[in-house]
Amino acid sequence: MSYVLFKFFLIMNSLHWERLHQGLGYYKPPSASSAEKVKEKKDVAQPLKDFGLRISKLLGLDEQQSVQLLQCYLQEDYRGTRDSLKVVLKDERQSQALLLKIADYYYEERVCLLRCVLLLLTYFQDERHPYRAEYCNCVNKLEKDLVSNYQSQFENLFRAEAPTWETHGNLMTERQVSRWFLQCLREQSLLLEIIFLYYAYFEMSPTDLLSFTKMFKEQGFGLRQTNRHLVDKSMDALVDCIGYLSSLILIEGMDIDFLHKCALEDCTEQHQFSSAPDVIKEMDQLLLTFGDIPHHGPVLLAWVLLRHTLRPDESSPVIRRIGNTALQLGVFKYLSTMLKGLGVSVNNCTASTAKMCVYGLLSFVITSFEEESLQCSYLIDAACEVLSAPNLAEVFWETKPNMGLGMILDSAAGMFPHKIGPLLQLLTALVSNKSTVKKVYNFLDKMPFYTQVYKHKPNDIISKDDETLWRRQTPKLLYPLGTGQTNLWMPQGVLGQVMIGGEQGYVVRWDYSYSSWTLFTCEVEMLLHVVSTADVIAHCTRVKPILDLVHKIISTDWTVSDCLLPLTSRIYMLLQRLTSVINPPVDVIASCVNCLSVLAARMPGKVWSSLHHTGFLPFASNPLTSMAQCVSAEGMKAGNYGNLLVQIEQPRGEYAVTIAFLRLLTTLVKGQLGSTQNKGPIPCVLLVLKEMLPTYHKWRYNTYGVRERIGCLILELIHAILNLSPEGEDQGSTPTLQSLCIYSLANTEAGQAVVNIMAVGVNTIDVVLAAQPSSCGSEGPGQILIQTVKLAFSVTNNVIRLKPPSDVMSPLEQALTQHGGHGDNLIVVLAKYIYHKHDPALPRLAIQLLKRLATVAPMSVYACLGSDAAAIRDAFLTRLQSKTEDMRIKVMILEFLTVAVETQPGLIELFLNLEVKDGILMSFFFSFTLYCLHVVLDLIDSKQQGKYWCPPLLHRAALAFLLALWQDRRDSAISVLRTKERFWENLTTPLFGTLTPPSDTTEPCVLETCAFVMKIIGLEIYYVVNGSLEQSLKDGLQKFSNARRYEYWSQYVKSLVCHVTEMEEEAICYFPETQMLISAWRMLLILSTTHSEVMQLTDQSTKLKLFMDVLDGTKAALTTPTSVSCLRLGSMMATLLLILLKQWRSVVAGAPDILSPLSLILESVLQADQQMMERTKAKIFSALISVLQIQDLNDISQLPQLLLSVCETVKDEALTLIDNTRHMSQVGDVEDEDSMETDSPRGPQKDQRDGVCVLALHLAKELCRTDEDGEHWVSVMRKVPVLPSVLSAVEVSLRSKHNLYFTEAALHLLLTLARTPQGAAAVAGAGVIQTICLPLLSIYEGSSNGASQSFSRKSQDSACWPCVYRLCMSLMESLLKTLRYNFINEALDFVGVHQERILQCLNAVRTVQSLACLDEADHTVGFLLQLSSFCKEWQFHLPKLLRDVQVNLCYLCQTCTYLLHSKKMLHHYLQAKNGEALPPGPIPKTQKPPQTPSKEAAGGGEREEAEQKALLAVQCSLLKILSKTLATLQHFTPDCCQILLDQCMDLAEYRTLFVLSFTTPAFDPDVAPSFGTLLAIINVALSMLSEMEKKKEPASLSIVSLASSEEIQALKSLLMFTMENCFYVLISQAVRCLKDPSILHRDKQRLKQELSSELSTLLSSLSRHFRRGSPSSPASGILPSTQSKPPTPGSKASHEGQEPFIQLVQAFVRLVQR
Repeated sequence: MSYVLFKFFLIMNSLHWERLHQGLGYYKPPSASSAEKVKEKKDVAQPLKDFGLRISKLLGLDEQQSVQLLQCYLQEDYRGTRDSLKVVLKDERQSQALLLKIADYYYEERVCLLRCVLLLLTYFQDERHPYRAEYCNCVNKLEKDLVSNYQSQFENLFRAEAPTWETHGNLMTERQVSRWFLQCLREQSLLLEIIFLYYAYFEMSPTDLLSFTKMFKEQGFGLRQTNRHLVDKSMDALVDCIGYLSSLILIEGMDIDFLHKCALEDCTEQHQFSSAPDVIKEMDQLLLTFGDIPHHGPVLLAWVLLRHTLRPDESSPVIRRIGNTALQLGVFKYLSTMLKGLGVSVNNCTASTAKMCVYGLLSFVITSFEEESLQCSYLIDAACEVLSAPNLAEVFWETKPNMGLGMILDSAAGMFPHKIGPLLQLLTALVSNKSTVKKVYNFLDKMPFYTQVYKHKPNDIISKDDETLWRRQTPKLLYPLGTGQTNLWMPQGVLGQVMIGGEQGYVVRWDYSYSSWTLFTCEVEMLLHVVSTADVIAHCTRVKPILDLVHKIISTDWTVSDCLLPLTSRIYMLLQRLTSVINPPVDVIASCVNCLSVLAARMPGKVWSSLHHTGFLPFASNPLTSMAQCVSAEGMKAGNYGNLLVQIEQPRGEYAVTIAFLRLLTTLVKGQLGSTQNKGPIPCVLLVLKEMLPTYHKWRYNTYGVRERIGCLILELIHAILNLSPEGEDQGSTPTLQSLCIYSLANTEAGQAVVNIMAVGVNTIDVVLAAQPSSCGSEGPGQILIQTVKLAFSVTNNVIRLKPPSDVMSPLEQALTQHGGHGDNLIVVLAKYIYHKHDPALPRLAIQLLKRLATVAPMSVYACLGSDAAAIRDAFLTRLQSKTEDMRIKVMILEFLTVAVETQPGLIELFLNLEVKDGILMSFFFSFTLYCLHVVLDLIDSKQQGKYWCPPLLHRAALAFLLALWQDRRDSAISVLRTKERFWENLTTPLFGTLTPPSDTTEPCVLETCAFVMKIIGLEIYYVVNGSLEQSLKDGLQKFSNARRYEYWSQYVKSLVCHVTEMEEEAICYFPETQMLISAWRMLLILSTTHSEVMQLTDQSTKLKLFMDVLDGTKAALTTPTSVSCLRLGSMMATLLLILLKQWRSVVAGAPDILSPLSLILESVLQADQQMMERTKAKIFSALISVLQIQDLNDISQLPQLLLSVCETVKDEALTLIDNTRHMSQVGDVEDEDSMETDSPRGPQKDQRDGVCVLALHLAKELCRTDEDGEHWVSVMRKVPVLPSVLSAVEVSLRSKHNLYFTEAALHLLLTLARTPQGAAAVAGAGVIQTICLPLLSIYEGSSNGASQSFSRKSQDSACWPCVYRLCMSLMESLLKTLRYNFINEALDFVGVHQERILQCLNAVRTVQSLACLDEADHTVGFLLQLSSFCKEWQFHLPKLLRDVQVNLCYLCQTCTYLLHSKKMLHHYLQAKNGEALPPGPIPKTQKPPQTPSKEAAGGGEREEAEQKALLAVQCSLLKILSKTLATLQHFTPDCCQILLDQCMDLAEYRTLFVLSFTTPAFDPDVAPSFGTLLAIINVALSMLSEMEKKKEPASLSIVSLASSEEIQALKSLLMFTMENCFYVLISQAVRCLKDPSILHRDKQRLKQELSSELSTLLSSLSRHFRRGSPSSPASGILPSTQSKPPTPGSKASHEGQEPFIQLVQAFVRLVQR
């Protein structure tokens, strides 16, 4: 009825009145003009036109209507898509099957059209119907010509010639002809129904009655069909129905009800036939010829009533003759048969109307004729069939018991309980809803009679003489049951009416009231008593209807179950007894288990505990302890059910109990509570997994479809177990239901059975679907098979997902992925499910399983597909591009391809279908081969968005696939995509849309869509060289910038973060999508920091807006952190903030107050859960450091609070670090590392370069720098003991040689503090020398002194223990410089402890010229420079060390000078000793710019430049060391002025540092440093100055070309400083020699001569140099000509005569020349 209603409203809404009016006449025969119109149609595909013509030929239908029918079928009833239709149309067999399906659909359409009219006629006068008025209006519109049209159609149908294969094509086989004729009869029946119902409401004219009578006579009331030779047994009911309806129409036409009324009111002249004597006369003659067909009986009887009532005197012989004929035909028996037939053949309303019609006829007959002559008992036979319709049950209960069908129930009740079956079957049919349940229950609860049958008259009764009434003398128990059991007690004196009596026996109806429910309980008890006797079969026959009624009642209305407890509670005992007999009654047992399934849905625990004691279910005799025990079934018993299955059901091939058992078990698993869910059903489930699932397909079956049903039920059970929530699972060591299922399916035969189910294949399913009757609906064998395979997919997917990880492949995984030798392997079978069109979920689940296998299994899907690969590829792509395909299939296909991009290279190449031809990347479009990228491009086309075939989820899936191509760098596909027209425009379209505010987001996948687009653009910009970007992408980025989309997205992302933070509970549902979008936006912004020109993000105000939005978003996410998801978002935003801070320094420098929000964030982060916030805290510290470094902030209001927070963190982290380090040392985890150059591994989680502790120290350092006067720092140190904890941690770290990064950061902080007097005093006062001095020894003891350090800056820049040593040296230098005499003792202690290392370091420059080694020498000399100011104290405390240092410093001068003098030699040393000689290579003519800054230069020219830069760096280091060494030596030689002017000076106080020799400095350590060394230093400095003055030459790599102007200026200053100090030492040492009496006069003369000539030469060189130099800027000569010449700070504008040190040298030369 619901389908008819649907069609009706479809027609009504379309206003197709003509279709209803015309009826079957709407469908026209084929015509040439119609065929021509079809061919001319342009909006229908040619294959559909061709197929429409085939439909037209097969059905004899108009061509246009055939095409329309096909379209309707595709839209409404086709179980696939238009895309699948293409496959079907090309295959002859499948197209024929489709033709037959469309024929069935067409027949149903015709029937539905008639049923729509039937629906109108049924309810248009029903006052209870909500649409009565509308229906009435419809009927009024249709009334005209309705009957005449339908009558002519009926005539056409019974006269139509049967189709043949010659006229309708070769598909019109005998079977199809039979199907056509069956439809012809159905339509005749329906047309007659409509006419009958019409005349039930509207009056039939006498002439129409005559016309119908003639027509029915011609047709023989359905028996004289033109094609009656085609009638078979299956059509008999329809032929009879046509006869019944023909009779009813004629009876209704005579209007017997009105006639009866007229007769009662004595106004017969009002009847229409009273004024039609001609018609009556003709009817008399016509009906006199009737009598040869049973259908004539009611018509003749009704005519007799009519003639007798209207004109009783006129034609009594005719009436008598016709009446006799009617009685001879057995008219009353026929009427009962007719009602029975109509109960199954026609619409319920028609049957009811027919009953009313017959009722009226019978009422009048009884009124008119003697009652004794009538026999109405045949009405009882039709009762069950008529009342089985649900809506009639309610009508029945509303009828008076003594009227109509009430007689039937009384009749059945009159024989109860002697005949228990008929009444219970009738009542079971009468149970349709809760109200009828109550009526049935109450009816049986109060039975007034008890009917018994006696073979002989009993002794304990008294009867009347005529034996019509019996009276019981003694009370009697009606059932022979034991004392105390439920029973019926018939008391003394009860009267019984003898219904039938005599020698054959007696049927007595006792006037005894009782409850049938008690009787039913007694019946069950009786069965329990006789269960082992021969009477068991008879008793089972009585009990089964009881159980079926109970099952129907409790499944319809659960509330009655309490009243039925006496019955339901005995089911358990019944099960126990019946299953243990030799030949158990299977049908009764199945009824019992079905009842328990209904009960288990509501109270699983009670049902389980009661069942557990029956022995029916399998059970374990031993406690279950291990998986091995479970799987081996050790101690498991099959129970009575297991025995019944093996001994009874399997041999017979009937499985009613098994089906009921599986349903019961599934219900228990789904509904049980507590631990029983895990342990109790394990033996039952194990029986299913071990004994049923692997073998059920081999059992014997009598009925088709049962095997598929059992397989489906088994998998439903397993599916329910695998979907149990983890909370319900017991996590103990013993196996649970779920773990047992997973293990069994993965490792036993059960898994292979599931694999076999999946391997059924699409072809087998299609065959089963084609073979089943079209009326099967969702319960047909084809649907069950599909459901079974779908469950197998789902179960396998879940097993793979839930299986514990293992290194060994399980048998299930092997079976899934192995290459089969015979036939298709499983991967091919899975892939071929794409061809299935009936149920879209089947291919979708198959693809989902393929996707999982492609991800987790080590195999090539492409290889598995073999020769079918291309065809399967086409099928996938065909369904993907279909606009009418199920969207979830398309999404799943794209998800599968997305996974395949990464895991299945062969498969994705197959799908991309790209080939290289003639060196040019081409894509080939074959006539039937789809191009994967073409399909995906269609999906992302901006013109398609918003259409029904491209919903947001599908768009998202397409972009996810494209992103996978970019991430996996599929260059062949990417190259094709890039160059496609409008690709970048379509791709970026989502970024130009306006999204709904985050609070109103209904489609979270749109966020992912935008995220994927951003990521694709980012990857493209990152990987492609700037100049090679497609112009369309550049245009798109320009448009993006011009449309202010950067600002839009920045604002949106900020609002999204804020929304998620505020509404975290509600927003958590789309958190993954939010996270994805923020991640993509973050990537885009990070990329813009290095590719701002390409991305058109150069505007400072835009950058500032973006930066502030990121800051606000970070603040929103981290200032109210309440959930893990919010913290995750906050961490992502903090990372972006940090990167922007470092990259957009100019933007940040001009930004408004950044410290305030950052301070708030820090405060919030420090108060949150520390473990969760560790990484975020580090990012915020790092951000604060960057802000302090970028923004020149003098007055920071947050400084006191920031300092306090940071120092608290430093203190806590330092204390934690101490504990961790000590713990590691105790457990012996100290690394045995001697080399200073090898980095120690990081600590357990604290000591990291970007760890919280390290960054907090760095932040503290920056805050100290900001706090210039140190006031805030001092006050904080008073509150927080930060220095002691830091120093303690440093000491522990140094001793254990752990926590390298922490130690380095701590020393940097101490260094910063040491710059101010207050800070230095605090550091010294906190015991820094005790912390550092001795523990520092442990970090270099046994060191190879840097001999292994590499020739790169890494060893200098990256953290290492030598860096720590150098920092300690700098700290000592800084403290000594600041505190002076207050720190001299500590400094001398330090130099004393580390003297060996200091001397080694000074000496090492000769052997190792790595930057790290030079850096240490630089720091060492720097410290010695400060210490040299305290010569006397040093001399007093450490005289030997002082002398050693002086000697080593002189040798250091010589080494540096030699290395600086001989550049080629230095280059050679660097290459040979450091093992970094770069292989020589030719300089390429055109150098490619490096794609990423981190990549090492590849070309020969770049290699040479890199070597020159490294050489320059070493030279600068050497120069620094040399300048500091000379400055230090200046303190060890007499003061120039003093020695020149003071004649009484004590020369013994100063040692001679340089020997009296003027040879060039040698690299040999045996050659002592001499005056030649000092002169060489000046020469080297002059030559380097001269080199810097040279103009840049294109062919050479000079200092000028390698260094910036600032670096060159600094180098010049350093060279001048070196020369000044060198001249100073030279003059001082020379005068010291000249005044020394121990030196021979000859040597003194030689010294004068040499110095005079050398210095004169040097002076002239210096003069030339200064004359060339520009007074305004020494750098002017080397600056590029295009640039202006800014004055360089520190430049000397004075001329040669005004240089003080030149004047000093000139004075000295004059002195010497005297």
